Amino acid sequence: MPRQRKDIFDALTADHDRHRSLLKTLGNGNTASDKRMALFEELTRELKGHAAAEEQALYSVILAKPEMTDKARHSVAEHKEIDDLLNHLATVDIATKEWSRKFAELSDEYIHHIDEEEEELFPDASDVLTEADEVHMRVVFERRKKVEKAQAEITPEVEPEK
Repeated sequence: MPRQRKDIFDALTADHDRHRSLLKTLGNGNTASDKRMALFEELTRELKGHAAAEEQALYSVILAKPEMTDKARHSVAEHKEIDDLLNHLATVDIATKEWSRKFAELSDEYIHHIDEEEEELFPDASDVLTEADEVHMRVVFERRKKVEKAQAEITPEVEPEK
């Protein structure tokens, strides 16, 4: 039987690939505003649901590994930044240049985040995880992603002035 370790990272990477595709489609400025809004809402639910499930499944485990704590905290902080960008985008008219500019910022931030996870965090985490950790993460991720995605909301919030 194949080890679960590969399965959890494959599941996370498959989500990332879906997110990359949605980002690419949304970044194509040729889509009608109503279709773009539907895609943006889908992307928001995907990213928020994925991040919440990932934090509960993966990050809750690797935060307990002293050698992984800093990397895990960094990634969780990036989840918050991405959530804030999504919330801000929800306040901006999707047909404007401001929305396109903020969306490009979100896309760049998210691509940076998932590339970092896949290239650095996942390989490092796989070195310190036990088989019990791996099984736990997969079960939690599969269960929580469905719930978190269903509960994810489009929450328009304006970023505070800095």
